[in-house]
Amino acid sequence: MQPDTAICVEHVSKSYGSFRAVSDLSFEVYRGEIFAMLGPNGSGKTTTMRMILDILKPDTGTITVLGGPLTDATKDKIGYLPEERGLYRNVRVLEMMEYLGTLKGLSTAEARRRSQAMLERLDLAEHAKKKVNELSKGMQQKIQFAVTVLHDPELIIIDEPFSGLDPVNTLALKDLLLEFRQKGGTVVMSTHQMWQVEEMADRLLMIHQGQQKLYGAVDAIRQQYALHAIVVEGQGDWKTLPGVERVELTENGRKAALLHLAPQTTTDEVLAAIALNKNMSIERFELAVPSLNDIFIRVVEDER
Repeated sequence: MQPDTAICVEHVSKSYGSFRAVSDLSFEVYRGEIFAMLGPNGSGKTTTMRMILDILKPDTGTITVLGGPLTDATKDKIGYLPEERGLYRNVRVLEMMEYLGTLKGLSTAEARRRSQAMLERLDLAEHAKKKVNELSKGMQQKIQFAVTVLHDPELIIIDEPFSGLDPVNTLALKDLLLEFRQKGGTVVMSTHQMWQVEEMADRLLMIHQGQQKLYGAVDAIRQQYALHAIVVEGQGDWKTLPGVERVELTENGRKAALLHLAPQTTTDEVLAAIALNKNMSIERFELAVPSLNDIFIRVVEDER
């Protein structure tokens, strides 16, 4: 385990009767990163999160969090936002935030001060005296996040943070997560929204049927699945280029062409050929790297 490791999971397994939910899983989460956990429904993500939090005990293997086994003192350094939200719906917002803050070791006065500041930060100060059930789902989600980070944790674990949010509230929550990381915090998040992972996460773990399928830096994993092809936008008869075996036209809101290259052809050679051809011009030229969504589908389908 490296000194900058926030979570270390080593050879962890968990079964429910005859069903193997997690099988010999090992990975690390580094301090100060956003780490994404991906996988189809029922893949073992939530079970793994709950074992990290000591809500569930692994059958085999070891888990260390923030330098050691999870203790009551360590738990006060963690914030947890489950997929099944846990706000008290018939309590006024500020009172509820104060109460939950005191459960994490804050004094009542400090919990109130931080709660008021957080409500101001989230543009929710005018709703402080309303009951939770009087607020929209997006507002409740932001308050839930505020409660998760109210005690200045070192690590937050969040399950499907963007579920059901509109674009405005999604952006607000995304900004809060990035701000938390910029201050040195560590984020572990489970999500089905692959584009959020591409934009935010430093590294990822993909679990399928309780086993590790992908693990590492997001960019490195995408490069690993890159095609020997180029995406171009511009003018030209691309099929006449030397080394181009096949051309696919795409219309994803922008007219582009996917140039499949011969095995021995390099991207530099194709770019040079375009530059020398007076009948060709390009506005975009990049390696054909698949999205995480495409990779996710490919990995899952390969397992069927």
